[in-house]
Amino acid sequence: MQSAIVLCFAALVACTYAKVYIPPGYLETHPDFNPYSKSVRQPRDLTWHRNAGRGQIFGTLGSTDDSLFGRGGYKQDIFNDHRGHLQGQAYGSRVLGANGDSSNLGGQLHWSNDHARAALDVHKQIGGGSGMSLNGDGVWKLDKNTRFVTGGSFQKEFGHHKPDVQIHGAIEHDF
Repeated sequence: MQSAIVLCFAALVACTYAKVYIPPGYLETHPDFNPYSKSVRQPRDLTWHRNAGRGQIFGTLGSTDDSLFGRGGYKQDIFNDHRGHLQGQAYGSRVLGANGDSSNLGGQLHWSNDHARAALDVHKQIGGGSGMSLNGDGVWKLDKNTRFVTGGSFQKEFGHHKPDVQIHGAIEHDF
């Protein structure tokens, strides 16, 4: 268990060092660059959540510099007991932008327990293609805050190309 914590700490230090590293000569060519400040933009989004029946209705209206967007949907816990936690969601979105408009519809199922998790997402773009993605993970607890996770994903845009299949592994730690 100690080696896992030391490994996570070493990875954290390496990532932190990489985030603040500035290549030699960069400040001379970019004098207005400050690595420690972020350009803060005032949020222009309106988000709401309302309970409805056994679930919740949610939505967001907002804008970026060149587009307007809206997203809404309904999510519900189907069960949360000894079988795990299963949650379903149906959603839709609309984007109005300078480069064109788009409307999307979709649905998701998320299941998890202490040793595994899986997710299915099926989506359709109005006037465009549709597709799905399926993710699954196995979870092994190394200690109270650390988990070893391995799994895979399958993504397919219907009618186009071959499916995208991925395998991954990670160590997750809650600080």
